[in-house]
Amino acid sequence: MDVVYERRAGIDISKADVKVSIRVLDRGKGTRRRSEVRTFPALTSGLLAMRDWLLAEGITVVGMEATGSYWKPVFYLLDNDMDCWLLNARHMKAIPGRKIDVKDSEWIAKLVEHSLVRPSFVPPRPIRQLRGLTRYRTDVVRERAREAQRLQNLPEDCRIKLTSMVSDFLGVSGRRMLEALIGGTRDPKVPAELAAPNLRTRREVLVEALTGYFTDHHAFLARTMLDQIDEATAMERRLNARIEEHVRPFQRKVELLATIPGASAHTAEVILAEIGADITRFPSAGHLASWAGVCPDNHEFAGKSPSGRTRPGDTWLKGVLSQAALSAIRTKDTYLAARYRRLAGRRRALVALEHSILVSIWHMFTHDKEYADLGGDYFLERTGKNRATRRLVSQLNHLDYQVSLRPVGVT
Repeated sequence: MDVVYERRAGIDISKADVKVSIRVLDRGKGTRRRSEVRTFPALTSGLLAMRDWLLAEGITVVGMEATGSYWKPVFYLLDNDMDCWLLNARHMKAIPGRKIDVKDSEWIAKLVEHSLVRPSFVPPRPIRQLRGLTRYRTDVVRERAREAQRLQNLPEDCRIKLTSMVSDFLGVSGRRMLEALIGGTRDPKVPAELAAPNLRTRREVLVEALTGYFTDHHAFLARTMLDQIDEATAMERRLNARIEEHVRPFQRKVELLATIPGASAHTAEVILAEIGADITRFPSAGHLASWAGVCPDNHEFAGKSPSGRTRPGDTWLKGVLSQAALSAIRTKDTYLAARYRRLAGRRRALVALEHSILVSIWHMFTHDKEYADLGGDYFLERTGKNRATRRLVSQLNHLDYQVSLRPVGVT
């Protein structure tokens, strides 16, 4: 095989140390390669010594596996001095004979030498910081939702059906009545008077729903859960303010993303944090969809594709695309809603919608244009009214109906 990179290195990273294997072409001995392996502690002093050694050897390309979060300090340290490749461990795990870290580093160096692997996408520092903020905000919101679910189930333990009477358990009315119970009020008529006027009209039913055995034990748990929810809400506000500062240089990208049906401001921020502002990193819309994991695996045997499941991808991006797709389904007279209705009877219709959104994003970023909706009648106009009419009449005929058509306005 041809040697693509003459001075390269492979790094196997663990929590305690890093194994570094270099392969350089020895000019004094023809095409003979010189190999050397060294071990460095995963401390700042050890990593700095590793960088100095690689620079002294003239290394131009370094490959390393994405091992947990341990790759980050090594990658960020070397990224400014040489070309760093972050490699997907799934691409190399099936290779036999590599049972120790030294063999791992040597094998990575050989793969990089012949350019048999492709580096993963690692965004620049501003996008990495934005990504860290948006991902943590997502975790905070999810934890608040879990805590709210626990609080919602707590009154059921003491025969109080508060959730059956209010649509928003943590809304104004629900919060007032719950605070009254936590404060020691045991007469169900008292918290019932704190409800909104539209609920007071059903006062007898509300009093019956609030009748139970809410004890001090339940009050303690409810107070703790409410405090946890309030802390999560305050943390979300702090993160939102910080994210707004980091998004300001990319405001144009956020404005473009916000024009997509079903995409909120939070959705736009997460998408930007995951795919970055430089869309040229992905040569085509298909590359972006494949990287995100919203297209089928490319497996084919004897001319047939046995599975239509999607490949692993960016789970954070897939999650927010799913939310945007669900919101787009409920929009009126839009292409995305029409596409979902067209595919609703098939498997993975929602994934198809996520794919459409991501393809649109690639074109929007590439041409710096807002989302252009094709309209809810796009598929009808594309296939033609005559074809759609024949299909609908055929369906009615299968249901044993005889149909005669008359244009609108003709008597």
